[in-house]
This record gives sequence, C-alpha cells and structure tokens, in this order.
Amino acid sequence: MISLSVLALVFGVVFLAELPDKTALAGLVLGTRYRASYVFAGVAAAFLLHVVLAVAAGSALTLLPQRIVHALTGVLFLGGAAVLLFKKDDGEEEIRRPEDQSFWKVAGTGFMLILVAEFGDLTQIMTANLAARYDDPISVGVGAVLALWAVAGLGIVGGKALMRKVPLGLIHQDRRRPDAG
Repeated sequence: MISLSVLALVFGVVFLAELPDKTALAGLVLGTRYRASYVFAGVAAAFLLHVVLAVAAGSALTLLPQRIVHALTGVLFLGGAAVLLFKKDDGEEEIRRPEDQSFWKVAGTGFMLILVAEFGDLTQIMTANLAARYDDPISVGVGAVLALWAVAGLGIVGGKALMRKVPLGLIHQDRRRPDAG
C-alpha cells in the first residue's frame, strides 16, 4: 500500500534537491532545441531507470541490521557530499545535436544525457537512502520519479518559453567569451 506521507516527503526532498541541479539546465537547453514531448520521453525514461536502481539498492539495505544500515547511509551521504565538494568542473557538458529530429534520436539524446549525468548523483543516493529508511519502495519510488519528472518538465517547458522571448542565438551563445559572464 502506498503511503501518501512518505510519497509527499520524498517528492519534496528530491524536487528541492534536483531543482538547482545541472540536469534541470540540460532539460532547459534541450527544450530550446527539440520537440518538448520527445525530450521529455527520453529524460523521463532515464530518470525512471535511475529511481528503480536506487530503490532496489535501498531495499537491499533493509535486509541488513539497522545499525549497519544507519552507518552505511551516513557514509553514503558523506561520500556524496565529498564528491560534490571536491569534484572539479570540467566545463560545460556538450550536448550533441542529432542530425535528424525524429522521436528516437531526440528521446535517445535526452535519455543518454540524463543516464550519464545523473548516475551516482545526490538525488540517486538520496533515493536509495530514503528507500532504506522508510522500507516502502513503492512510495519512495513514485515520489522520487514524480519529483524528477516535475523538474525535467519545468526545465523543458521553461526552455520553450525562453525561446519565445529570447533569440535562440543568445540562449546558446558561447560562454567562453570574457564578456559572457
């Protein structure tokens, strides 16, 4: 049975953690370039896969004694924080534009971008920890995937809206120029 309180808590935590993440910006950029429904299909599929993996890992943790689970979740959170703190930024990730804009090419681009960028991300670790903490994989999984889809949808729709107001050349302008900020 789904616990609405766990689902709502997970949704809120994951939504707030993902909102300022680079993948929200990637969705915005993809939304300026391609058909929104195609981008969302690929991004949504990648997020679903990430949540399934995270919930499975978190559920496996529930088979261990509580002391070990608490220690492991603490270590995972500290490890995730250390990775974020000490990770060197290699510059912006390049988003390759597929030659044609068919559903499979565009959805595949969105899927691969999210699959690679989000693997081992803070929200994936957080989802695994929440699945272990609440021992309710369905509620945690549904809350996490809905939050990730909401952020992706906001980014993609935001990209389309931005494109209507700002010329495409300014959105994709080269940030390496000294005057670009």
